Amino acid sequence: EILQDIEMLIIDHINNPQLSKLSKLVPSIGKFFTVLPLVDAFKIQDNRRCISKRKFVAPSFNDIRQILNTAQLIALKDNLKLITFDGDITLYEDGNNLEGNSPILKYLLELLKMGVVIGIVTAAGYNQSNKYYERLFGLIDGIKESEELTLKQKENLLVIGGESNYLLRYNNEISGLQMESSKDWLLDEMKLWDDKEIERILSFGYGLLKEFTELLNINNKILIIVKERAVGIIPREGIKLEREILEEIVLRIDKSLREKFQDSNINWCAFNGGRDVWIDIGDKSLGVRILQNFVNKEIGEIIINESNTLHVGDQFASLGNNDYASRTAAATAWVASPSETEILLNDLVDYMM
Repeated sequence: EILQDIEMLIIDHINNPQLSKLSKLVPSIGKFFTVLPLVDAFKIQDNRRCISKRKFVAPSFNDIRQILNTAQLIALKDNLKLITFDGDITLYEDGNNLEGNSPILKYLLELLKMGVVIGIVTAAGYNQSNKYYERLFGLIDGIKESEELTLKQKENLLVIGGESNYLLRYNNEISGLQMESSKDWLLDEMKLWDDKEIERILSFGYGLLKEFTELLNINNKILIIVKERAVGIIPREGIKLEREILEEIVLRIDKSLREKFQDSNINWCAFNGGRDVWIDIGDKSLGVRILQNFVNKEIGEIIINESNTLHVGDQFASLGNNDYASRTAAATAWVASPSETEILLNDLVDYMM
């Protein structure tokens, strides 16, 4: 009954977001791109997690997260056109690669066979396609060797690197990823970004990383890495940085950057990658929108928008988590590990069949 009531609140909010009861109860509520069949989703998750049978353990955050994920899959099963993924902790373990023996691969290939466009939106920022092959070689080799996928379906694999700074597409002629020229995919708002302003943001971010790592006594445990569109810290070999320290650095950086560049038209994000901290130019809301626009422009047979796009990621807390921004560009599913992604994709493929 509770979930049925919430379903109705969401429908009311979709129809009248400014005056909905939900907006009054939760003023910070965002936008829903689809209805959420929470009752059906609860029945599925209750069967798995025994929520209603538990006597001493109340419904948890993870119970609610899984119910919402399932509801979102059910809502999209007949209309999913684009599915995007984070990399680390979503498709593969932190710092690892998507290898050929990953149980996730068969679902990704099945989705491609169903005509769904797959996008990987990763913070990993490289200006060379071979670097992305190293991270995703299992999937790329699987597409190359597949005899079930058409040539057209194979080219429905897209990769956004550095949050929103590089776009690559699978190319049949080279049997691998090919960098796309930025003139073919840059969003209009990104074309207005000033390179000198970007340099100032990254330079200021570099100074913050240096200051805060010294303040928190880890400057001898880390290396500061400067890239074309990012700056960050990584631990020295054999060192593991405490989560609390990483979180503290991210929150300090976020506050300082917001104060310093509050009038800037350039998007940036600071986040805790689990073992490191990065400041990237751009964010995943732009990354997802780039893919939507590129598919509409280059593939053209399907119209991609927020209501038929799903972004799957592991970092959706509001601060210091880079999947959070994608919520403005697509429906989302929040996973906590590659094994959860495997279960989620198994469900999605089942629902779509």
